[in-house]
Amino acid sequence: MYTTPKGLRIHIAIFGRTNVGKSSFLNCLTQQDVSIVSEKPGTTTDPVEKPMELLPLGPVLFIDTAGLDDFTSLGKLRIEKTLKVFDRADVVILVTEADKWTEYEDFVVSEAKRRNTPLLVALSKIDILKPSEEIKKNLTEKNIPFVEVNNLSKGWQTVNNIKTKLLEILPNDLIQQPPLISDKIKPNDLVILVIPLDKEAPKGRIILPQQQVLREILDVGAFAFISNEKNLSLAIQTLKTKPKLVITDSQAFEEVLKVVPEDIYLTSFSIIFSRNKGDLKEFLKNIETIDRLQDGDKVLISEACTHHPIGDDIGRCKIPRWLKQRINKNIEFEVYSGKDFPEDLKKYKLIIHCGACMLNRKEVMSRIYKAKSQNVAITNYGLVIACLKGGLKRAVEIFIQ
Repeated sequence: MYTTPKGLRIHIAIFGRTNVGKSSFLNCLTQQDVSIVSEKPGTTTDPVEKPMELLPLGPVLFIDTAGLDDFTSLGKLRIEKTLKVFDRADVVILVTEADKWTEYEDFVVSEAKRRNTPLLVALSKIDILKPSEEIKKNLTEKNIPFVEVNNLSKGWQTVNNIKTKLLEILPNDLIQQPPLISDKIKPNDLVILVIPLDKEAPKGRIILPQQQVLREILDVGAFAFISNEKNLSLAIQTLKTKPKLVITDSQAFEEVLKVVPEDIYLTSFSIIFSRNKGDLKEFLKNIETIDRLQDGDKVLISEACTHHPIGDDIGRCKIPRWLKQRINKNIEFEVYSGKDFPEDLKKYKLIIHCGACMLNRKEVMSRIYKAKSQNVAITNYGLVIACLKGGLKRAVEIFIQ
């Protein structure tokens, strides 16, 4: 349960004013003392994350946020952190007292609606407050689902009521995760995974996206063969069965492109994840921005993970170097990693995003939305590398056939 990566969990964010019972609600829902509960305003400072298994939804990540009306000395910073949670929320739960509705609740409702994020209102503290009929009537008229909650409940009835409501509002693609590659292969197909063993490869194991793709291949009933780029040519020659597909780490794409026969599909892990976590068509459309870059233009390199770069890092070194070689322009590069992503993107001509295996799809789509709303092109590591190495058409052929 707890080994499920964050990026594969449904992110459920809990919003509300200071001291409305958000932390108590989370404790009630999880039936655990996850968050500190206090009558003192501002107890929750940074967003508190709680991974758990919420059947039948599966692995979820609850995010308990600070109050949106926090007027303490650190309130502004806390509110800024709270608002950033909207970017990665698959579902929003708005907690408010059962008899009170203010401009803060209106703000959360409007923000969820603007982002097309499913919303559930929790009318809390019904053990001491009588739910307002006017509030319930307004929510019903606006088609906003709600549930009445006794935060101190120790039974599972409250949890079941909330889960039922969540199932009603969750879109199908959250319950049914978009495929990585399973829709493009069938049982008994042979797929080769090319995994370079460079300085950044973790000793004794393979990295998360490679694990996930391997598992999906096995789930389909197909065969997986693993090789590094040095032995790939020999592997293809000696295999009795012709591979249906070769999937390579992006940094080895050029070498792999040279040895994989034209009648075998070829793509990269990063491109696979660009479809699974983001919008492959949007990323592909924006590739043309590369050849329009001019001297002085700024390019944002966005990494989902916060690894320490070693040697010739793919995002910080290789992509900038290969891009400059392609267009022969003096381009400025800025790197943001992890949850950091600029609010103001207008200074950039292009955003190059990693495969985002550490993010959920909602957060990647939120970043795409931000870029589009500010008229900034955004694309993907794997697509950029395939383009720069002359194999873009081949790399996406399996997805656009």
